[in-house]
Amino acid sequence: MHEWVKLHGAVPLPKCSMVQLLPRSLTSMNIFILIYPLFPLKVLITKSCGLRRICVMGGHRIALVSDFFFPGFGGVEVHIYNLALCLMRRGHKIIIITRAYADRVGIRYYTNGLKVYYLPMLAAKLPPGSVTLPTWLGAFPMLRTIFIRERITVVHGHQTTSNLCHEALFHAGTMGIKTCFTDHSLFGFADAASININKVLVWSLRTVDQVICVSNTSRENTVLRARIAPQRASVIPNATDTSAFTPPDDLKYKSWASKIDKEGLTIVVITRLVYRKGADLFVDVIPEICRRHPDIKWVIGGDGPRRSQLEQMIERHNLMDRVKMLGALKHSEVKSVLNQGQIFLNCSLTEAFCIALIEAASCGLLCVSTKVGGVPEVLPPPMLLLADADPSSIVAALEEAINDVPHHSPWTLHDNCKQFYSWDWVAERTERVYDRIMEMPTLSLYERLMNYASVGPIFGIVCWMLCSLDWILYRLMEYWIPTETIDIAPDFPISFYLRNKEKIMKKNGE
Repeated sequence: MHEWVKLHGAVPLPKCSMVQLLPRSLTSMNIFILIYPLFPLKVLITKSCGLRRICVMGGHRIALVSDFFFPGFGGVEVHIYNLALCLMRRGHKIIIITRAYADRVGIRYYTNGLKVYYLPMLAAKLPPGSVTLPTWLGAFPMLRTIFIRERITVVHGHQTTSNLCHEALFHAGTMGIKTCFTDHSLFGFADAASININKVLVWSLRTVDQVICVSNTSRENTVLRARIAPQRASVIPNATDTSAFTPPDDLKYKSWASKIDKEGLTIVVITRLVYRKGADLFVDVIPEICRRHPDIKWVIGGDGPRRSQLEQMIERHNLMDRVKMLGALKHSEVKSVLNQGQIFLNCSLTEAFCIALIEAASCGLLCVSTKVGGVPEVLPPPMLLLADADPSSIVAALEEAINDVPHHSPWTLHDNCKQFYSWDWVAERTERVYDRIMEMPTLSLYERLMNYASVGPIFGIVCWMLCSLDWILYRLMEYWIPTETIDIAPDFPISFYLRNKEKIMKKNGE
């Protein structure tokens, strides 16, 4: 049975400021934000907003936590943003907690009143992207205040390489808040970096209530790395907003043949130019395809440390007029780049779930990818051609795609993709996980300590001590700043806003 069938069965971020998307009556509030890593965060409202406070009745109050969010760009950022909006439409209260990006510090409101806390924490630039430096206990006062202010009932962390995510899950467990974790990546077991991150994952997931993985392959990988029971891990794939990724309008239910005959065939690559994404393979594949097909052109979007090697290859083979390097792209620019081609190539060496393949297929491109990780589960065979992570195998798959693509209808591919993937479907399945979590008993301090002690003779003692210190700090904060002294944040009036959205936007535009 094909991997895709196992998973599915038979079957532009707007620029926004803190106040841009708020009603005027709400923006009239005088809000003073005091943020300091060692002290709680307080928001003092000195003037009533004049709007009736609307609480989320019967829904969960969820904090999505990760180092990776806008204005950063990547699959995790897109996943968190779209999941948050869909969960809000389903009646849940959602906030996002992430690290500060340059001058983006404090509280910002995004589409439909999505509230984002940008915490002023030091970040280090590492290969996956900038992540906060570990503070262990230092961020607890800030996170505790946010959880209490927003009356959070579920803390949902995203991405293994996010220190902020792991710390939030750890502290939430100490406070008795339900926790969930989504793993977006695959990691090995042999290299030093993987060994270290796997140790962190063992510590972090030891007391997490439920784990979500984006593919069956990712689930197997996470269960082995974190040493958790398989029944604690669910599989919920990524999705994409197919309405934002559409083929060219002039090809409505026509095949690619006419456009290829008129303009020639173009292969599109959009990826980070790093080793893990297979950037080294492009150096061998591109010249060979150009040698065999003198009329084929390439468009490459993305940046990274391997860009210089690609530029040297282009100069060495005199391909300057056939290979266009676009550099880093904004998410709003991806569709226009995809619409320039007919074939999409992904050469990742490891991939839990490639959301770029869905975006490309939604734009009507025939996809070619290396057969790694959860990639075979993303699309069915007619829409995705697979190859080994070897230049000769990739060239052979591209040859097959070049012969097949004139017979494909881009809008048929788009309609198929629209049928397979929906963020509303992802949100519905995630909601079921939250419901299951809320029915689970909350672990006592003794049970948490025993779980941490079971991870190993030495590492277990370290985890046991961290848990004990965290609980002591929590009790001290409860005495120092009692819960009842922390102001409760008013919920964004999303029902009112959605009913009067056009009036509000028109009024704010005056």
